Order: sequence, then structure tokens, then C-alpha cells
Amino acid sequence: MERAEEEGLGARERDVLALERRGFSGPGAKERAIREELGLSPVRYYQLLNALLDDPRALAHDPVTVNRLRRVREARRGDR
Repeated sequence: MERAEEEGLGARERDVLALERRGFSGPGAKERAIREELGLSPVRYYQLLNALLDDPRALAHDPVTVNRLRRVREARRGDR
């Protein structure tokens, strides 16, 4: 069943998760990569990423990244 769920992710969703796994050196490097590699505005990228964190297919595809980002998101919500 996990394989079928993983196949449900589109190329853009997989690319967003792949970009999020990478480390970026300096200010603006991530935003530049978002624009150049994905052709998205940073705002749209973060909207897609946030939706992916609640998608079980994303969790099946990349549990380490999704769980890490969920922890970050929850910590930020707790700070508000």
C-alpha cells in the first residue's frame, strides 16, 4: 500500500521535498533555488510545502524530511 501512496505524489511535490532536504549556504540561496529550479515564487513554494506536510503520501515518500518539518512547524506554532 505504501508504494501506491508514494506513486501518488507528482513530480513537483517530489521536487519540493528534494529541495527541502538540501542545505543552503547563505541568505537568499534557497529562494534563488526555488525560483530557478522549480519556477515557483517562494510564497507558492511554502504554500505547497505546508500542504505536503499534511499529506500521507509525502510522509510515505520521505518520512525523515516530513517529520523534521512537522516538528519545526509545531515549534513555530507554539511560539505564537
